[in-house]
Amino acid sequence: MDWFTAPDYWLSRLVLQRALAAVYLMGFLAAALQFRALLGERGMLPIPHYVARIRFRRAPSLFHLHYSDRFFAAVAWLGCAVSVALLAGADALLPLWAAIVLWLVPWALYLSIVNVGQTWYAFGWESLLLETGFLAAFLGNDKVAPPVLVLFLLRWILFRVEFGAGLIKLRGDACWRELTCLYYHHETQPMPGPLSWFFHHLPKPLHRVEVAANHFTQLVVPFLLFTPQPIASAAAALMIVTQLWLVLSGNFSWLNWITIVLAVSALRLPATPPSLPSAPLWYEIVVLALAALLLFLSYHPVVNMVSRRQVMNRSFDPLHLVNTYGAFGSVSRVRYEVVVEGTLDKVAREDSDWREYEFKGKPGRLRHWPRQFAPYHLRLDWLMWFAALSPAYAGEWFGGLMERLLENDRDTLRLLRRSPFPPDTPPRYVRARLFRYRYTSWRELRETGACWDRTYVREYLPPTRLAGAAERP
Repeated sequence: MDWFTAPDYWLSRLVLQRALAAVYLMGFLAAALQFRALLGERGMLPIPHYVARIRFRRAPSLFHLHYSDRFFAAVAWLGCAVSVALLAGADALLPLWAAIVLWLVPWALYLSIVNVGQTWYAFGWESLLLETGFLAAFLGNDKVAPPVLVLFLLRWILFRVEFGAGLIKLRGDACWRELTCLYYHHETQPMPGPLSWFFHHLPKPLHRVEVAANHFTQLVVPFLLFTPQPIASAAAALMIVTQLWLVLSGNFSWLNWITIVLAVSALRLPATPPSLPSAPLWYEIVVLALAALLLFLSYHPVVNMVSRRQVMNRSFDPLHLVNTYGAFGSVSRVRYEVVVEGTLDKVAREDSDWREYEFKGKPGRLRHWPRQFAPYHLRLDWLMWFAALSPAYAGEWFGGLMERLLENDRDTLRLLRRSPFPPDTPPRYVRARLFRYRYTSWRELRETGACWDRTYVREYLPPTRLAGAAERP
């Protein structure tokens, strides 16, 4: 079938696949380095407890067959190795069928992690990586030109990501309709980046222009992805510019980068296509069947997207093949932070020597300027932002965090920037307090060197110690 492939998109496929492999690498690296404290046998939400009560068909995962911390580490590091191989172009050295299988390996491994990741993996970009990764496995390699259907299905994902996000904003917080959400967003977003302070202090008229441009990019431009070239490329390029603006303004894990990866599917990059053989019949049949399946599975996500009761970031099948997306349907006007402290004093009093734990990404000490972590994902720091919104978001894991701090648990402390206590001297008590944070003004920054100012709000968790803990001298 002459229409089946698009040789002019061979370079777009190459860029897309290598960029996707890099995003996979970030996902597996975060899993390998963080899982013991979050999901391990002694973690805050242990995987063995979860798989004991959740059936395989609801959450397919290798860890239903066997779990140990060593096995999880092997899965995560294998995912890293395969991602590096794909980033280096190993798929181009294989027959077409083997290249497809190789691309399905990181998808299956990451699916196994996400499906047992519980609240630590309840982010939309997890499903987005899985949906994109599964479909991109059928883009082929140097043995065939990229299939038109797969390229259009990748654009279909991008359409749902952007258009769904645009609709949830219009239906959600009134500030999106009033063009005022960016008066607050850069200050109250989950994890600010090194430039977020400056973005917050841009003139308010410019913030209104930013919101209007965002509405245009998310509600109008997605329809242009399915128009002839060069309009589709221009639409994709505009989306990429918008995503890079978001990369500069905050730490949103790999959400922006996977969106850029998807946008590449609509770019026709200028390069002379090599001479590629025709697609084999079995490949055409597989791609046609895949397209039919994914369009069938799109029914529920589309119904959700056009519904007045639209929900964000939901999977409609256990394999995460077609999902619904969205972000920041509402924007907080005030930033709250949970500050965790410990003391060595035998009796916990208000005037005890309370020492503050420092997190890597979430705001803490007032002079500690935010760093750039994305596309790497600091899962504990993100969940601490939700915990500050409401204790209900932290009910499953916050007590476990405090218990492990009382034990000076090595794996938990590795998730932090700094512990105020030596490794061999755990605190006797820990507590948590809620503060209101705000960015300082230009004048305050010059006078104090602090980018944050904070005001005590209330006690979040009273002083707590391990039950039956032995007295230390």
